[in-house]
Amino acid sequence: MKKKIALILSLCLMVLGLTACGEDPTKVDYNGYSYDQLKEQVQSTAQGLLAMSDDQIEQYKSNENEQYKMLADMVTRWDDATEDVGKYQKLGDFTITKSGKTLTCEQEIVFKERSVILTFVFTYYNMELDDVTVDPVQTLGEKMANAGLNTLMGMGVVFTVLILISLIIYGFKIFPYLEQKKKKNEKAIVSATDENVQEIPAVTATDDLELVAVIAAAIAASTGTSTDDFVVRSIKRRF
Repeated sequence: MKKKIALILSLCLMVLGLTACGEDPTKVDYNGYSYDQLKEQVQSTAQGLLAMSDDQIEQYKSNENEQYKMLADMVTRWDDATEDVGKYQKLGDFTITKSGKTLTCEQEIVFKERSVILTFVFTYYNMELDDVTVDPVQTLGEKMANAGLNTLMGMGVVFTVLILISLIIYGFKIFPYLEQKKKKNEKAIVSATDENVQEIPAVTATDDLELVAVIAAAIAASTGTSTDDFVVRSIKRRF
């Protein structure tokens, strides 16, 4: 019995959920605005953009007044998006999407070559207009090309990171070898220095005695005295 009651309650909840998902957007109150009011606002803007001449577009685009920045940006985006779209045909579908604190209104504008989407983005709690965008509708081929390009870029980034990681891992093997080579070079330099020091001829005591004897004999010969009375205090080399 309890299982049957639980099953019935689950079915009721599912039905209520499906009913909420299938709510008619044209009858919903959007924080004080109706579906028709928002649709009229967006479509009026679309009609105004369609009626603008090239001179008017350039005038709006060159306007640097901060007060009209959003309007200048909208006209600039319109001019960029409607380039090479062909002749205007009609206004297409209008949709409203509420997501969290944002309400988005999208109006399709159909041209001969491709359609354009005019989007109004509102902050839902005060219905203040945050942004207006104009985007051309991409064809299936363009979407596939962009998807392929994104895939290639992602794969390229992944392979680049893998190559860098491989180089870093390989570097850990090289560093010890370079360190050992550096130590060997330092030892070789130290050994060569020791050998050079050992090769410098030392002044022996024997050389000093011979030098003293020669000097003493020269002095004795010149003074006519004996070398026994000479006492050598120190010897200073001049070279």
